[in-house]
Amino acid sequence: MAEIGNDIEKAKYLLEQGELVAIPTETVYGLAANALNVSAVTKIFEVKNRPHFDPLIVHVPHAGATLRYVTAINDKAKQLANAFWPGPLTLLLEKQPVIPDLVTSGLPNVGIRCPAHPLTGSLLEVLDFPLAAPSANPFGYVSPTRPEHVEEQLGSKIAYILDGGVCEVGLESTIVGFDNGETVVYRMGGLSIESIQKEIGNVRVQVHSSSNPKAPGQLQSHYAPGKKLVVGKIEELLQLYPAHESGLLTFNKDFNSPYQIILSPTGKLEEAAQNLFTALRGFDKMPIEVILAEFVPDVGLGKAINDRLRRASAGR
Repeated sequence: MAEIGNDIEKAKYLLEQGELVAIPTETVYGLAANALNVSAVTKIFEVKNRPHFDPLIVHVPHAGATLRYVTAINDKAKQLANAFWPGPLTLLLEKQPVIPDLVTSGLPNVGIRCPAHPLTGSLLEVLDFPLAAPSANPFGYVSPTRPEHVEEQLGSKIAYILDGGVCEVGLESTIVGFDNGETVVYRMGGLSIESIQKEIGNVRVQVHSSSNPKAPGQLQSHYAPGKKLVVGKIEELLQLYPAHESGLLTFNKDFNSPYQIILSPTGKLEEAAQNLFTALRGFDKMPIEVILAEFVPDVGLGKAINDRLRRASAGR
């Protein structure tokens, strides 16, 4: 079992030794390694059973550190970093040679961000290297938003979990890149499309790539619980699946089912985002055969929530 604590010096020591440490961010918990150490990064792929064609995100303590690892930051990237860092935004920029090809899966661009969590921020400040950190869970499964989620899935494979409590956002970062002067959203996440457009104008959304991702988190089937998940109108789905074998995942409606989880009784998308991954994990512990889920309002963070529901149901 992994030790859970808030000892930054212990986390620093382990990372300097090339070991993995689970770290808290405002989005989800990450499985961190020295991003400049190929052997350490290799352990991330091994522990997660993650395919090497799926690139990793690099975490830095502040925007000023970014130029150590990318060749340039264009004006729109600077504008977004100034507006939303630290926060749930990852920028896809051309990497410096110091970033190993393993981190980017051989691609020329690296996803880089400054997380908004005080504990991990303090850790990054005392390190001499950035941290590569995908979500701290087995590949393809639901992302962890609490330290105990990490312990349940990876506790036997890592030494330390830095305990930062419950993640405030609960969805992975939004990934933004740039293609011939056009701003492209490659993954919807904890920063809404509307917020980005308010800052820099229109963007193109390109979020799925079945086998050749240009950015982390683009695989079509992802974020899945252990049980089959079907998305649609709950009332209609209950005509197809036995109620006593079904878990119900709703936005704010109560069906009076013993196996129901309501994401936000008050109808708030921010609360729904915070609760989504914990809810999906919860169904795996229920005596049910299938999860019946409904989409939330497709605005703001609702777009990212619905994206996760679609991909959690893909290939099932």
